[in-house]
Amino acid sequence: MNISISTDQSPFASSWLKLSVVSLIAAGLFSLLLVLSRTPGIQDVIPWLDFFHTALVVHVNLSVLIWFMSFSCLFWSLYSREKFQIIDRLALYLCIAGTSILIASPFLGAGKPLLNNYIPVLQHPLFFWAIGLFALGVLLQTIRVLLILPSAKLGLSSYAPYIAAIFTFASLISLYISWLQVPDNIESLIYYEYLFWGSGHILQFSHTCLLLFSWLILTNYLGAFSSFKSETIKWLFISMLLPLIYAVYIYASYDVFSPEHRVEFTDLMKYGGLFALPLGLIVVWDLFNSKSEKNKTTAAARAALVCSIILFLAGGIIGFLIHGVNVVIPAHYHGSIVGVTLAFMGVAYYLLPKLGYNNPDWKMARIQPYVYGAGQLMHILGLAWSGGYGVQRKTAGSAQGLENLPEIIGMGLMGFGGLISIIGGILFLVVMIRSMWTSNSPH
Repeated sequence: MNISISTDQSPFASSWLKLSVVSLIAAGLFSLLLVLSRTPGIQDVIPWLDFFHTALVVHVNLSVLIWFMSFSCLFWSLYSREKFQIIDRLALYLCIAGTSILIASPFLGAGKPLLNNYIPVLQHPLFFWAIGLFALGVLLQTIRVLLILPSAKLGLSSYAPYIAAIFTFASLISLYISWLQVPDNIESLIYYEYLFWGSGHILQFSHTCLLLFSWLILTNYLGAFSSFKSETIKWLFISMLLPLIYAVYIYASYDVFSPEHRVEFTDLMKYGGLFALPLGLIVVWDLFNSKSEKNKTTAAARAALVCSIILFLAGGIIGFLIHGVNVVIPAHYHGSIVGVTLAFMGVAYYLLPKLGYNNPDWKMARIQPYVYGAGQLMHILGLAWSGGYGVQRKTAGSAQGLENLPEIIGMGLMGFGGLISIIGGILFLVVMIRSMWTSNSPH
């Protein structure tokens, strides 16, 4: 089995990569303030609480929604190649416009943050224009992909992006259905919680699909070709669509504004994610049973792959330990999110020379995933530990109620790990900027 990415005839792929990097640069500026606002000793120096909530909304949307979907659009741009390029161009311009407005919105008066799940909201027209334009761009890109059926010529490299596009398209359709059904005369936080609940859960399967695709790309790049048949891998990817069938059942059986809707989608995420387990085990088996040659160009890919597996696994395990509303919840989704992020970082390094940019600084690229991954592991372990003592999520400063030593130690570990991960994130951006913006490439 051999999985690789062709960058031929994909003129906008490098622009999608640049957009994803820019979103991380902007998100990183907010993440520093977020970590400081919850770190014992520092949190009491400045009254952070009001800014914390606004920064959290912007940071989450940039570091998860914009980063993940921009990189997904990169995969889809490479998948579609020369077909329907006008759609690729229009989708790119819409997403750039939406991202720009989102970054600028807090400085142009957008406020009144709501910390609902999946897409936290600033109650201001600029924010909704930003998200709307970006979503429209993603919708166009998924439609473009769905018009181009997977081909035997591309083999496995075509199935994962196509299936991910199905999930994303279904997520946007479910968002529209929820918008039609959720009553608009309820309290705003509850309104947006129900509005994004179903679509947010469905979208996670798209991210998981591209995570596994990234793992396979990196594993093959390392020379660890799988002993499993391509047909087996293909049907394992296709089987990941089964949770989508159950999602349709949920929408057909329960009102969107009902407790059953929330519970069913929570269980779908918990147990539906197990469909990714066979592919994950195959990657781990191939990685640790390979005899691939180690060199400076593959060391960064190996580091990103190993750290991605560890963080995604940690996030998944913590997800089964959630009880109540506390910081165990962000420990779970931070692990999962960072697992996807590390996989995308590894693919970004892999793509740089393929897209005509300079080779990355391999020494820094090799170290970066370990720094970022170790910091994030400390971050989520600190959150999980503190959650066991009842520290609530989405709070900052004195509102956290840190009174006992175990709680302080846990959140201190969270803060220290967060600061280390910020260093790792900065290293990634330095590597990418050096390669992309000092290159002689015409891109």
